[in-house]
Amino acid sequence: MSGLTEAKLKSPAGTRSFERGLDYVDDVSGLEIGDGWIRASVRGTERYEAELLLGGRKGPTGTCDCPYGQEGNFCKHLVALGLTAIAQGADLPARRASARDRARGFESWLSGLTRDELLALLRDEMAGDRQLRRRLEARAAAARGDLAEVRSRVRELFDITPFAQYDYVEYGDSRAFAGQAGQAVSAIRSLTASHRAADAVALAREAIDLLAGVIERVDDSDGWLGQIGTDLAEAHHEACRAARPDPEELAYWLVAHAVADASDPTDLDPLDYTDLLGDRGMAALRRYAVEAWQANRTGWAEKKLMQRLAKSGRDIDTVIAVRAADLAPNGHTHLLIARELDTAGRPAEALDWAERGIRDTDDLATVDTALVDDLADRYARTGRLADAATLRRDHFAACRTLPAYQRLRTAAQAANRWPAEREAALDLLRAAADPTLVDILLDDKDTEAAWQAATATGAHDGQGLTLADHSRPTRPADALTVYLRLAARLTHQTGNHAYEQLVSLLLSIRDCHRHLGTPDDFTTYVTALRTAQKRKRNLMRLMDEHGL
Repeated sequence: MSGLTEAKLKSPAGTRSFERGLDYVDDVSGLEIGDGWIRASVRGTERYEAELLLGGRKGPTGTCDCPYGQEGNFCKHLVALGLTAIAQGADLPARRASARDRARGFESWLSGLTRDELLALLRDEMAGDRQLRRRLEARAAAARGDLAEVRSRVRELFDITPFAQYDYVEYGDSRAFAGQAGQAVSAIRSLTASHRAADAVALAREAIDLLAGVIERVDDSDGWLGQIGTDLAEAHHEACRAARPDPEELAYWLVAHAVADASDPTDLDPLDYTDLLGDRGMAALRRYAVEAWQANRTGWAEKKLMQRLAKSGRDIDTVIAVRAADLAPNGHTHLLIARELDTAGRPAEALDWAERGIRDTDDLATVDTALVDDLADRYARTGRLADAATLRRDHFAACRTLPAYQRLRTAAQAANRWPAEREAALDLLRAAADPTLVDILLDDKDTEAAWQAATATGAHDGQGLTLADHSRPTRPADALTVYLRLAARLTHQTGNHAYEQLVSLLLSIRDCHRHLGTPDDFTTYVTALRTAQKRKRNLMRLMDEHGL
């Protein structure tokens, strides 16, 4: 305890949480000290209970029921608790001894109470603590085996009415509602512990449905109800393990739950029950899953369940059948099937599905490019270089983009047919007066042809700038025309980004005049520009920095 320091708190908390914890030191109350632990309440958005654990080899750890602490983080409330303990360091040994004395005194007092006195005490506490009363009533009903009473209590616990305004539980009340709903999990587990596991199974299923029915009407930003869903799934699994329900009945419920329309707050996985289902139950699970999928082949939940079952049993044909029932028009599903077949060691069938994806696509311009890449790679790996080039040519003709052209070039060069393919591609672009022609000729490093294309079909500013940059040494007059046009537009703009672009253009303009042997013309131009733009102080500063 005496070894606790600010540095040891900062290490697990991090700088941000540590600094924020400094602001909460005055909000710590009810400090309790034990052997290796310190507890207290810390007032934040709400009042949180924090416990700091000391003596570990890696330094202090702790728990806090704030949202950040619930995620396993060393939060600002733990920092505030630790700083409070450090500030009271001289008093800690005495306070710890006092805490031990209090604990022993409490145990001694409690042990000395008669049965009637204990009952009276418990009744008094329940009268002032509604949550305690509900928990104990549910446990009592479970112990008596009164399923009707437990069911009634569980339904009450999932009633949002006391917490809702306009039939919705706002963020500020969601934690309190989750705390109430969490008592249902305790009641279900109490049934299992009381040798009423079959009843616990039934009640867990009802509770899961109740949670699904209210979760959309609760602001669960902090995930409290998500945790209740996880706990309910675990309680159901525990009850099934104890009750050993009929495998076919269990399989039917698992499939019905998995494909239900309602959002699943439990994320319950039917395959977690494999050991309880056994061979007969797993066969039933697959049968019911197939029936559900056949009834709704495009349903997301049905497809997901079928794929999970098929992959778990390595049934590749079922996986393919599920995917094939809902083929995407752009060929993406065909690609997924081909990859599944590759994994299964069936390359010929994979190739067939990839080719089918291209054939089934109405417009190659909309096809999934990844499918085109995949099929072209398959052709190349098997020596079908001409087929790869033809595929790339057809795809380029449909979409006419620079990336498609680059891939065509690579494939056609490998097939020794690039010159002919290139001319055909360029003719296609010229006939369509497609501005992409300029980008493609620049990519081919055919600058002269790019200038001709820009003159014939026009070029946007980005293309013009790229052309000018590529040909400034060889065509300085043409480049200068482009730079001056772009600079003139920028002189009407303000802002540092525009100034940086203008200065970059001015440097290029100066270089053009150098190549043309007309430096005096540049001096005249830049002097006039300075006069016109002198109010733009940041521009003037940038021009000074670059010697303009």
